[in-house]
Amino acid sequence: MRASCRFFRALCVLFVCCVAANAQRLVLIDQDGSGPGGSNQMAMMVLLQSAQCKVLGITQVSGNAWEPEEVQHTLRMLELIHRTDVPVVPGAIYPLIRTQEQTTLDIARYGKVGWLGAYGSHANNTGSADYHAAEVIPELTEGAPTTKPLAEDAAHFLVRQVHAHPHEVTIYAAGPLTNIAMALAIDPHFAELTQGIVIMGGSLQPGLSDPEFALNPHHEFNFWFDPEAAHLTLRAHWPRIDLTDVDISIKAMFTQAMLDEIVKSHEPAAQYLAKYSDEKYYLWDELAAAAWLDPKIITAERTLYLDVDIGHSATYGDTLAWTEASKPAGIDLQRVHVQDDLDLPRFTREFVGLMQASPRKP
Repeated sequence: MRASCRFFRALCVLFVCCVAANAQRLVLIDQDGSGPGGSNQMAMMVLLQSAQCKVLGITQVSGNAWEPEEVQHTLRMLELIHRTDVPVVPGAIYPLIRTQEQTTLDIARYGKVGWLGAYGSHANNTGSADYHAAEVIPELTEGAPTTKPLAEDAAHFLVRQVHAHPHEVTIYAAGPLTNIAMALAIDPHFAELTQGIVIMGGSLQPGLSDPEFALNPHHEFNFWFDPEAAHLTLRAHWPRIDLTDVDISIKAMFTQAMLDEIVKSHEPAAQYLAKYSDEKYYLWDELAAAAWLDPKIITAERTLYLDVDIGHSATYGDTLAWTEASKPAGIDLQRVHVQDDLDLPRFTREFVGLMQASPRKP
């Protein structure tokens, strides 16, 4: 009888372990989904292609492009990689405070900005044809989607999903943080009810010759585009904040060799990249996603306290950072796990493998 009980308990433990091993981690993607192809779409695909996680939805926010156009690119990407089961949710079109008009004035006063995202070269007064108004959706290179976005706004969707899965969901935020700040305004306990947030943003001391960073090492686009949203997000009480900043992102480049390996696969995701991802640039957002899936990719990190300059001066949108010893007193700053170094071969291998994989079943 005792032996039978022990055997039954052993089976129960084995069952629980198997369930735990097969359990998918829940994630909400918040992304500025410019496209087709490119870093933003590939970053979403890292999570969509992984068997380790379940993507509850993708919320869109203006950043590299305007949000209405991004929604269309993302819907079409999901069609092409056979993942139309994942809802796409329209989000913030404009930052909380920053305006295009004020940005143009700031550029005239303080100097040009290297990358303006949705504002295009228009704000730098170059007259470039790459700019269009927020409500305009250009003809998509990859073709227009037939699927539709969810009839809900991003902030309410984020809050609803977190309440449906309290303490189980990680927020993956790889664009400007406008949607996240709006969700925090709707529900002050939103951050506390998650498992944490993964952010691609910020810059401390990247050491690049690129003038965008060499002459302004604390400038990074996602924080710059909506500084107030980044400020509010970094001050919220998340169980954990993981940050992939410019400093580590520049160590991971998308190379022709990687693309050549990916396109050997005839699976839908690989063929999407074969057609639409010819840009060779830093894998900022992809690294943030892959490091959440596999923390062993990150080989060094440090704990800092971060904020963003919202003073509307020449450094508006710059990253601010302190150690435990140097942080200002009386300010409710949060601990941030800032990634410092990575196992590049491991990241490259896992990224290429995910891009070559067959579509995940819903």
